[in-house]
Amino acid sequence: MPLHVIELDGSSLAVDDVIDAGRGLATVCISDSSKITMQASREAVLRILDSDRVVYGINTGFGALSSVTIDPNQLEELQRNLIRSHACGVGERMHPEHVLMMMVIRANAIAKGNSGARVELTELLASMVNHRIAPVIPRIGSLGASGDLAPLSHLTLGLIGEGECNIIGDNGSWEVVQSDSALRSVGLEPLVLQAKEGLSLINGTSQMCTYLALCVSNLDHLLLAADAAISCSLEAIRGSHSPFDHRIHQARPHVGQSISAARISALLADSRINDSHADCDRVQDAYSFRCSPQVHGPVIELLRETRRMLEIELNSATDNPLVFTDGKMDDVISGGNFHGQNLALASDYLAIACHELASISERRINQVLDPQWSGHSAFLANDEGLESGLMIIQYVAAALVAELHLMAQPATTSNVPVSLGKEDHASMGATGTYRTFRATEFLSQVIANEMICSAEALGRIVERPGKGVACVADWIRSHVPPLEADRGMTADCERLSSALLKGELSSALGD
Repeated sequence: MPLHVIELDGSSLAVDDVIDAGRGLATVCISDSSKITMQASREAVLRILDSDRVVYGINTGFGALSSVTIDPNQLEELQRNLIRSHACGVGERMHPEHVLMMMVIRANAIAKGNSGARVELTELLASMVNHRIAPVIPRIGSLGASGDLAPLSHLTLGLIGEGECNIIGDNGSWEVVQSDSALRSVGLEPLVLQAKEGLSLINGTSQMCTYLALCVSNLDHLLLAADAAISCSLEAIRGSHSPFDHRIHQARPHVGQSISAARISALLADSRINDSHADCDRVQDAYSFRCSPQVHGPVIELLRETRRMLEIELNSATDNPLVFTDGKMDDVISGGNFHGQNLALASDYLAIACHELASISERRINQVLDPQWSGHSAFLANDEGLESGLMIIQYVAAALVAELHLMAQPATTSNVPVSLGKEDHASMGATGTYRTFRATEFLSQVIANEMICSAEALGRIVERPGKGVACVADWIRSHVPPLEADRGMTADCERLSSALLKGELSSALGD
């Protein structure tokens, strides 16, 4: 199947484009219109260099050293020193696919034409993405203000032929090689940075955007999965369908709540389980069931707003200073577009949302495993006492909720001033967005655990569940076989979690 091509023009990059390019499902190129705009801003930089003007970022030092003027003969050395000195990140190395996503985002930001960089710089970034050459980047080092300086400096080392890069080896797995060798193996030459270009590469929000894009993509799948999980669990305990009546949600017309309730109702449609319990004396189910749309719905709305904000950010110029030219006058203006407060705050909200979705899911697991509510054997054991059934699945879900509780603490309140006090407020957005990315992975495991329990319980009910629920249960069964006797469940749980994050359930339901 041929790869689709994503044209980087600084104005139309979408979250899904970033994910596809990073995963090798698309190639990227620079638009002709962007090349013209970039060339104009580059010529403005050259005019400044030919004049006697002293302009921050072009012929000065950086940060607290911005008052130091640099000799014109040392400008290439200035840019090279900037990258080397800032490439001091630590911690685990970023996944190569995530690095490629960073590269796409950085290329698109520069392609907007306000960075004063050469076209060749963005073309090299695009070529490296297409050849799957990903610089090795330690994850920790960005404060989410002044841009993702340390991670992007490690990225830039790869462009100038220093440091190491990941490439796809002969066995199809990632291998680490020297950057200059990686470039030359596909006919690319290391870049010699010129005035302003090093700063243009490292002064931006690309790492934060990458992790937030992954969060948005994961939660797109997990919100559907959460609605599917409650639908299966409701049928598994023979619960009431009344709380999902559209009239209830029209009376409180929040968009997300209505979407969640409508999805759950659609999955429950034509349920023989519900029909068989028309005269049941149970009046109300627990909040974790009947209030699910009211809990899931706000997250749907939060995710929509985060995607909207993020796609503005993906198509913004986020370095400093920015170059503006109208053909008559060149302006180089210092500002703060590198500050990631918007991304950091969104990540904090989403981390709380992950905790809430997991917390309510874990409570439904408890109900499905409790004979008082479900009418099934305790823990769905086949031989109570001799066997423990799915008892520990709830324990694991509870442990994950505890992890998510810690992760729900805000990153934005962790400000530490740096650069001799000049950079005195940081967003900590890189910390926050990565934390939330990990939170989505933990959430996927809690929802997977709920689905395993509900599918097992549904298999013990004679009546047929709603058509949508039956489809979900069949999908779960394609990954996790029935519990015929006690067995280790780790592989089952992790396999289903991975499938949820890959969007397999979304595809199965045609969502």
